[in-house]
Amino acid sequence: MKNFKDKLEITGHLTIIKRSIDGEEEIVFDDHNIVVSGMGTGLSYLFTASGSNDIIDYQIGRFQMGVSGPPTGGETSAIFELSGPLGTTYTTATNDYGPGSNLFIEDATQIKPTIDALHQKFALIPANKMTRIGDSSVRYTLVLDEESCNNLQGASEDEDLYLSEVGLFMNNPRGDAATNASILVAYRNFTVIRKTSDFSLIFRWTLNF
Repeated sequence: MKNFKDKLEITGHLTIIKRSIDGEEEIVFDDHNIVVSGMGTGLSYLFTASGSNDIIDYQIGRFQMGVSGPPTGGETSAIFELSGPLGTTYTTATNDYGPGSNLFIEDATQIKPTIDALHQKFALIPANKMTRIGDSSVRYTLVLDEESCNNLQGASEDEDLYLSEVGLFMNNPRGDAATNASILVAYRNFTVIRKTSDFSLIFRWTLNF
């Protein structure tokens, strides 16, 4: 699936909006995204009937935030994981997404080229935040509310962390039964943001198939 994006012409665009408590909005990022080879891997399970029998498993229904982007080697289609996803050894707590936030977090497996990663934290995308906006375009709206991802700290208590990357994941293309096994399908590194309770972040991510 090396040239998957070029062959199928899958493209994407990400806009990040900072919304203050009083409702004022500011666009803090607006650029293309990177569709990665995991998209091809996930869809190959579907097209060859070698993966899940449930079409929902091929839906892009979850995301991760990270604090260490961009990956070593830069943003390329070969990326298969975030550099520093929240809720892992990169950060101090498994509730980095915010215990008081409206996000629903699932502990699941992540599919990787060699050995799968267990107990990764994924934020689920509600069905009403997936919107078809054309014959071949879908918009995913990811919302980090005022209680989400605030004042993150690293392994050292005096090390402040800043949001700098985000990834979209396909739910469970292999159809694993014990736990969902998700795969990264799109990625973007962005200008660092220190998230606080003074504002929410809205990620409007459009994929064109």
